[in-house]
Amino acid sequence: MSKKTALLTLLFLLLNFSFEAFAQQDTVQPSVTKSKKAASYKISKAADDLKESLDANNEVQIAKNYEKLADGFIEKGDNVKAEQYLNKALFTYRKLNRNTDIIRVTRNLAKVQESQRKVNAAIKNYEAAGAAAEDQKVIQLNKNDANRLRNMDNPEAQSSFVQSNIQLLEKGDKKEEVADAYVQQAEVSLQQKNKEVAIQSYEKAISYVKDKPEEVAKLKNEIAKVYASDNQFDKALAINEKLLTDAQKQDDFDTQIKQLQALATIYFKKNEPQKAILSLRQAYQLALQQGKTAEVKTSLLQLLHYYKANGKDKESIELYDDFFQNFDKLIRNDSSLIDEKTFQVTEEKIRQLEKEKALKDELIAKKNTFNYVLLGSLLLLLLLVGLIVKALYSIKTKNKEIALQSLRREMNPHFIFNSLNSVNQFISQNKELEANKYLTSYSHLMRNMMENSNKDFISLSNEIEQLKKYLDLEHLRFQDKFDYQIVADDALDTETTLVPNMLIQPHLENAIWHGLRYRETKGLLLLKFELNRGKVSVIVDDNGIGLTESAALKTRNQKVHQSRGVTNTKERINLLNDLYKTNIDFSITEKNSGATGTLVMLTFPLLDKL
Repeated sequence: MSKKTALLTLLFLLLNFSFEAFAQQDTVQPSVTKSKKAASYKISKAADDLKESLDANNEVQIAKNYEKLADGFIEKGDNVKAEQYLNKALFTYRKLNRNTDIIRVTRNLAKVQESQRKVNAAIKNYEAAGAAAEDQKVIQLNKNDANRLRNMDNPEAQSSFVQSNIQLLEKGDKKEEVADAYVQQAEVSLQQKNKEVAIQSYEKAISYVKDKPEEVAKLKNEIAKVYASDNQFDKALAINEKLLTDAQKQDDFDTQIKQLQALATIYFKKNEPQKAILSLRQAYQLALQQGKTAEVKTSLLQLLHYYKANGKDKESIELYDDFFQNFDKLIRNDSSLIDEKTFQVTEEKIRQLEKEKALKDELIAKKNTFNYVLLGSLLLLLLLVGLIVKALYSIKTKNKEIALQSLRREMNPHFIFNSLNSVNQFISQNKELEANKYLTSYSHLMRNMMENSNKDFISLSNEIEQLKKYLDLEHLRFQDKFDYQIVADDALDTETTLVPNMLIQPHLENAIWHGLRYRETKGLLLLKFELNRGKVSVIVDDNGIGLTESAALKTRNQKVHQSRGVTNTKERINLLNDLYKTNIDFSITEKNSGATGTLVMLTFPLLDKL
């Protein structure tokens, strides 16, 4: 190997190594005509916004800024980073359960993966986007794209799926997606060797993005490549020269460089190497002046390949010398390298903020878990306390009911004793008929009382029937001592009105045994049921000897019994009020102003149900 050849080989290896280290991307296709400056600004702005949203822990804005970063990298042609940030956006949107955003980002992720030839991953995400959608149009679009990728080796099937998408998209207002679909159709036509249809599809795509010069230039470049592949060099050159002229008028140096490179490629195919070398040298010099490291690499490598293939070592050495003389200046002028380094610093800051956010989220999650456990424990404790309170209340209520039954039954022994004593008296006086009659009435009364023994309230008609039977018994024994009357207000429905069970009978008994039976003449016992302002009043009115004289005549045992009878009534009233909230009032007064006797009054609300 000659010294010059070895030097050229070393230069070739050095170029590959050096530009891999400094260039923003390892290759830049001529079709990528987006403004890198605008893309870099978009990335920088999105990165700054992302830092703010991470610092503020605003999940929605974090996801949106990840998506903006991805869009910036897509414009820049860096699909690897675009995929990285789309995945982060998708993760956050899923966490927030934002279905519309999930569908959009999943579809964009599939497109980015498709551009990197990650076919299986792209198919999976197209299917996921379709599955998450409810709109039939969106479902069909994603289904068509997934099927298109499954049929990579079947251009006819691919074409049918693309045509289906074109029909769906043309009905909407998404011009960029329609243009992309026509580009896909052009690519499928090229697989089928149908270059004329491919050109038509590219031209159709141009009609949808005609307000975007960069997209138009990209598509025209593709048309030029088709013409060149079909040896229609004049048509291809005309397109590229027109694009070059337009770029020169607009001082669009990126497009100028790319069009010069494209022209060189066509001239090489046309077998006009001198024109190709001239275009490449112009592209190389312009890239050096503008500090476009990646474009310098592209042009320089093509020139070196040509010189090496044609044994032009002298030109190679001259190019080598020129490159290294301008190398430092090129690196200093390449703003893309500065932007890349700046973004690396920013990206490191973003990673740090992401770690801090993850730590915050973990702490919040632990705190929430602790709070939930604490809240659950408190609720469980409250439930337990509630159950205990309910149980105690139930026990207390049951105890009151038992006490009420006990108090009711407490009145029975004295009444039974008096009744049996009366029967005994009739028998001792040989009054067999009266004793028999008395026992019959007594048995009916006891049966009635036993039937109602477990009830706190009974109907007024039942109570009147029970009291009448009792008064009949007492009148049979003391018929020469008193008469009685029972009067019920016509306004009271005796069948539906409820009254306390066995609360009136003890006071009738007291009126007879401690008042009326001591009269020298026949007395009167009046029992009245009245309705006054929504309340039932029960009045026991007797014209016996009265409380004062009765107390003077009583034995010690009688005093205890009567006192216990009043106490029993009050206790029962308190229990009824407590259990049923009935607000029963009770009073005993002695008549005055010349009249003798006692007046007992019970008052309670009109009840038809408990």
